[in-house]
Amino acid sequence: MRAGSIGGVIVLLWLILGGVAAYERGYFKDTGDTSCAEAGTVTVTVVAGPLNWMGVNPKVKCDIPEPSK
Repeated sequence: MRAGSIGGVIVLLWLILGGVAAYERGYFKDTGDTSCAEAGTVTVTVVAGPLNWMGVNPKVKCDIPEPSK
């Protein structure tokens, strides 16, 4: 059972550090309208966690087709 709780703590710390990295990059500033790409980039940055400080700079590109006329 102890390994499970240690694993949970590691995952929690990983995500907290990812949140700090996203905050340092200014992703949580209120810019009004948030696009799919911005939300995806923030999510991937948080999930990448400490890898952000090792040079990982995740970006998400959302190409949503425009509706036909």
